[in-house]
Amino acid sequence: MSKPKKLRSRKAGLPPGSLIHIGEIKTSEPSFSIIDFDERGLQETQLPNAAALGSQPRAFTTRWANIYGAPNPADLATIGNIFSLHPLVQEDILNNVQRQKIDAYEDYLYLVLHRYELKEGQFDLSQDQISLVIGRDYVLSFQERQSKTFEPVRQRLRAEHAGLRKGGVDMLAYSLIDSVVDSYFGVIEQLYDHAETLENNILGHATPATLEGIHQFKRCVSYLRRNLHPLRELLGTLHRDAGNFFRTEMQLYLRDVYDHTVHILESLEDLRDLATGLLDVYMTTISHRVNLEVRTLTVVTTIFMPATLIAGIFGMNFHEIPWLNSPSGFVYALGLMGLIASIMLILFWRRKFV
Repeated sequence: MSKPKKLRSRKAGLPPGSLIHIGEIKTSEPSFSIIDFDERGLQETQLPNAAALGSQPRAFTTRWANIYGAPNPADLATIGNIFSLHPLVQEDILNNVQRQKIDAYEDYLYLVLHRYELKEGQFDLSQDQISLVIGRDYVLSFQERQSKTFEPVRQRLRAEHAGLRKGGVDMLAYSLIDSVVDSYFGVIEQLYDHAETLENNILGHATPATLEGIHQFKRCVSYLRRNLHPLRELLGTLHRDAGNFFRTEMQLYLRDVYDHTVHILESLEDLRDLATGLLDVYMTTISHRVNLEVRTLTVVTTIFMPATLIAGIFGMNFHEIPWLNSPSGFVYALGLMGLIASIMLILFWRRKFV
């Protein structure tokens, strides 16, 4: 799992609120769209540029504006003027290496969430930052690139007589947060599948590639665990201190998302222990294999030691040696070596050394 350069040094010495993009640019051309809705209906519109977010008339009460791709500073400044976003919020939106957090302002909440994707059959974990601005009658979502994370929310909004349309901004914000948190379960399930594959490889035929896979698995789990821990603090703060933006009946839903987060973190703790266990099993398997090979070599060496002894005795420079002048002396010596080796082999076999 490669780590992209963050280049935070680009902002060194600049005043707070300086609009400089930090992180990887994953979408060359940003796209802007809005969904206006309430209990009366819904209207979706694709916009040509950031300025259209301010000029587009609102068809219904609640507006959800979604921006794909890291906008350039000019576009973000335009959006900031339209929705009166604080310069520090605009700065954080452009900084795509933020930790997950929540900042409360007078008229809106600013949330930073992470989306993770694990390639099938690999330990290539990619991270995308999602910024949410939750206002009184609008929600802004900034995503680094197009994904299907929020597609279930769109499908629910498009359904006739959808309860989500009646919920307003707080229900929409909860649904977006819940979609991000639920996406983690897919990554957790993939990691469990990887762990099962690694375990089968270890018990089957462990190789150096298996050891590298265990280390990659362990790094991936540690990375997720470290980056998801702030999410529990974020949701706890949202559940306790966001009463101005979420109705009382929404607190149960927020607590449910918090419970999901706790479950995910517990699963990561389990995966971390599993990674350590896999490493221990690998080392034990390799040690056991070495012991078997050493035992085999020891048995072979022990069996041939009497033959070496007999050959050494008959090779001594004495005139009087048994079978020295006998035509069958060589055959007798070989037979004696074979007999002793056979007896030792039977003894080893009975003692289950071979």
